[in-house]
Amino acid sequence: MDRSEVGLIIPALNEAASIGAVVNRAKNFGIVIVVNDGSTDATADVARDAGAIVVNHESNQGYDAALSSGFAKGATLGMKAFITLDADGQHDPDLVARFVKEISSGVDLVLGVRDRRPRLSEHLFALYSRWRFGVRDPLCGMKGYSAKLYQDIGFFDSYGSIGTQLALTSLRKGYKFSEVEFKVRDRLDSPRFGRLIRANLKIFRAMFKDILS
Repeated sequence: MDRSEVGLIIPALNEAASIGAVVNRAKNFGIVIVVNDGSTDATADVARDAGAIVVNHESNQGYDAALSSGFAKGATLGMKAFITLDADGQHDPDLVARFVKEISSGVDLVLGVRDRRPRLSEHLFALYSRWRFGVRDPLCGMKGYSAKLYQDIGFFDSYGSIGTQLALTSLRKGYKFSEVEFKVRDRLDSPRFGRLIRANLKIFRAMFKDILS
């Protein structure tokens, strides 16, 4: 798959300290689309200067809305594959090549599997998803999707699923998937989902939404 056919979707909120380095490495593997989700720092300028296409949200709309905007932009550019990764430096951009290889082989969904998960709610969501779908880390922010999968289902997120709805919907529909294990690097900022209790509540909500789907 040619580099110009791979969209690398990176949601970013006040990530000026790390986004430049992430974009500089990621752009070797695809077209980087940074969604600046209402940042109050220089995130957009740093990302653009590093070589990313920047989609701006005038105000903060949240993680899933940012990813949805990135997918929509990539679709207009005719991308054949989408890879999501975080702006904080935890996901090594060199991993993108492994995700693209899986999609090029005919897999529709590639799920990253982290070596560690920081929250109790993430472990519980992982237990549920392993029992229900046979996947080990539904909340990993690094995932790969074929354009066909995105087009067939028709959306990325509809209920604030913390990046899980498109993936879990595709699993429910029987699309082919694979997993890529990797070690998480230390992040360069504070967690996007805020304080521990608030983050756990968001994750539990996303899990129960999926259970009821």
